[in-house]
Amino acid sequence: MRYRNAQFNCYQGRFAPSPTGPLHYGSLVTALASYLQARVNGGQWLLRIEDIDPERQAKGATFDILKTLHDYGFEWDKPPIFQSRQHHLHKHIVDQLIQRNLAYACACSRKDLATRSTTGSMGTIYPGTCSKKHINKENHTVRVRTNNTPITFIDRLYGLQSCHLQDESGDYVIYRADDLPSYILAVSIDDLFENYTEVVRGADLLAITPRQIYLSLLLKKKPPHFFHVPIITDDSGNKLSKQTYAPPLLKHHARQNLYFALQDLGQEPPRYLLSSPLASLWEWAFKHWNTTLIPPLSKISFNH
Repeated sequence: MRYRNAQFNCYQGRFAPSPTGPLHYGSLVTALASYLQARVNGGQWLLRIEDIDPERQAKGATFDILKTLHDYGFEWDKPPIFQSRQHHLHKHIVDQLIQRNLAYACACSRKDLATRSTTGSMGTIYPGTCSKKHINKENHTVRVRTNNTPITFIDRLYGLQSCHLQDESGDYVIYRADDLPSYILAVSIDDLFENYTEVVRGADLLAITPRQIYLSLLLKKKPPHFFHVPIITDDSGNKLSKQTYAPPLLKHHARQNLYFALQDLGQEPPRYLLSSPLASLWEWAFKHWNTTLIPPLSKISFNH
């Protein structure tokens, strides 16, 4: 069942899991927020499988992800998009940026960066060592040139954000030496060319959003709006993830997990929904979704 508000029929949202393992509770919270935001705004909700890094993929993970989402009652409006099929586009845009002198190849090793770089809010601040060199990009990373023009945006939950990339990030990697796009390049291009109007994702990605917006500006395209939601952590304060062995979502826990995910998103689902049909829980969620109730926290502890 879908709750639609025809007033906002141009909305397009997405959920973009990586096929490195099964979905876990932290993934569910993000998926739920993006799904409800799309449906309540009368828009489409799409799936993008972010499979650009073959070495990190787990066999059968894509099938498991799609089955779990289906078992939990999610419905997507088009066949899933596979990020790996956009590799030619990612590479073409990198070549364009190099031709426009907006990006350059970098031969710095990790040892070089460790001894010459400082650290900022987005990690290592690149000192610009190779920015004036003419290096062939084959078997080297590629970095985008930054400047100190402030990148400013309003996040739906966290409000006004501003960043000076040159000072806080430096020129950052957009293409890897092993002929793969960086995460930030791939997600930026795909979000633009797939025409998402709003990106709903975890607050752990809020810090790198200025990089995504900057690439959008270089490509002369309007970036989507952003809506970052709190991430779910374990007892040690670590983000729930496949790397920290977060347990997979089970079909027979669908109603309970969705109920608690609504609670963690600040909604106030009535207790009776724990024993109601799954369709009733979804119907309640569509009718009562209220983004102003989401706690403006970066992390929420998983304690169900």
